[in-house]
Amino acid sequence: MVKHVILWNLKDSYTEVEKETIKAGIKEGLEGLLGKIPGLLEIHVNVAPLASSNCDVMLDSTFADEASLKGYSVHPEHVAVANGKVRPHTAHRVCMDYEI
Repeated sequence: MVKHVILWNLKDSYTEVEKETIKAGIKEGLEGLLGKIPGLLEIHVNVAPLASSNCDVMLDSTFADEASLKGYSVHPEHVAVANGKVRPHTAHRVCMDYEI
């Protein structure tokens, strides 16, 4: 299995109220992909970091294998969420993929 973990920071130009709305949309969009993409076994989005954190949103997902992760990256359902709910609002992204 493969873990796919991403940390994002939202753009600084948003108010706190706007950030909460954006984070909710990211969570709903990404978690809504479960059952729609082959090989996606689990997907969780955390939008409530502790004050000690230096990021706004975390994606923690599990795939059957590396090929499934690659398929997810180009799957139309994922691309629609990424282009509509994530990329327009994020300023910084850090990703780590690893086998478990």
